Amino acid sequence: MNKENGEVMEASKATLGRTIQVRLVSDLKNSQAYYRDVLGCKIDDWGHAERDGMVFILQQAKSAEDVSPNAASQKRSTYPSEWEGPDHGWDTYIHVSWDDLDQFVEEVREKGENVAVPPFTGAHGGFEFKNAYIQDPDGYTLAVGAMRPVQG
Repeated sequence: MNKENGEVMEASKATLGRTIQVRLVSDLKNSQAYYRDVLGCKIDDWGHAERDGMVFILQQAKSAEDVSPNAASQKRSTYPSEWEGPDHGWDTYIHVSWDDLDQFVEEVREKGENVAVPPFTGAHGGFEFKNAYIQDPDGYTLAVGAMRPVQG
């Protein structure tokens, strides 16, 4: 912080751009097909898989041992509500609108893919949520979720 004319001034911060997840996969061609054909992503030769605000860079792992989806996190009581954390490991959390969640899950099912955890609802901190978990061919979990103030 700088002091100028008796006022405390915040130091300027650099602006960060869109964050893109890099995902090591066991079979690049298979993963590209899944992200394109099941999740509806545009795929390019660089490894980008993109749909709306969801962006990944898929990269071929050197070995299967390098592919490492997240395990479930430790529960904790220090969240600002009664929620203690997810029951499953999340590799990606994708925010969607309340209605789009069911539509997206149906898109995945129509492609013949199983949804690892079908849509479920809950509430905490004055909000209700709806989540579903989709797993890609390497077991990475995409948590698709919506929140809104508790209705009614």
